[in-house]
Amino acid sequence: MSEPKRDRERLPPGQVRTLKWPVLNHGPVPQISLDDWRFRVEGLVESPATWTWSEFTSLPQSEVACDIHCVTRWSRFDNRFGGVPTRVVLERVKPTGEAAFVLVHAVGEFVSNIPMADFAVSDAIFAMTHDGTPLAPEHGWPLRLVVPHLYFWKSVKWVTGLEFVASDAPGFWEQRGYHRRGDPWHEERFDDD
Repeated sequence: MSEPKRDRERLPPGQVRTLKWPVLNHGPVPQISLDDWRFRVEGLVESPATWTWSEFTSLPQSEVACDIHCVTRWSRFDNRFGGVPTRVVLERVKPTGEAAFVLVHAVGEFVSNIPMADFAVSDAIFAMTHDGTPLAPEHGWPLRLVVPHLYFWKSVKWVTGLEFVASDAPGFWEQRGYHRRGDPWHEERFDDD
């Protein structure tokens, strides 16, 4: 049976639809204590901030319905992520005019670079839930950035903060050959694409 036309139009080139949500990690799933968890924002912002888990979850929240696309060639349709929109954080920290990129920091050595234009879109969200339930640890609990229009490695798991910078700097996966931006519709998988 073939996919309906509408579904084919939602599938970027080179991708295959899956009904599952595959788990891909580099290393073990971290053990995170919400008592110790902090979300720090620094760099080119007017109002640097540090939030505890209780403070961060008190920020305005919403839900986003989206498709997700992994660089390993799977796509999953119709996900619902709930959490704090990136725009809420932007409103509070007020990036300066020089801030052109965001370095998203996570537990351990993980960092990903994202252009401000991609980070500030209306459906980018710091997700705490997926399809109405808390994120599973292997999917980024307690907090995962979701930027649906980019490959899913840009949707960093186990987020702990942001650094606003003037120029692009490669993150963990970008230093290992992945594309700096990661647009699935242009198959920006690797740095030579």
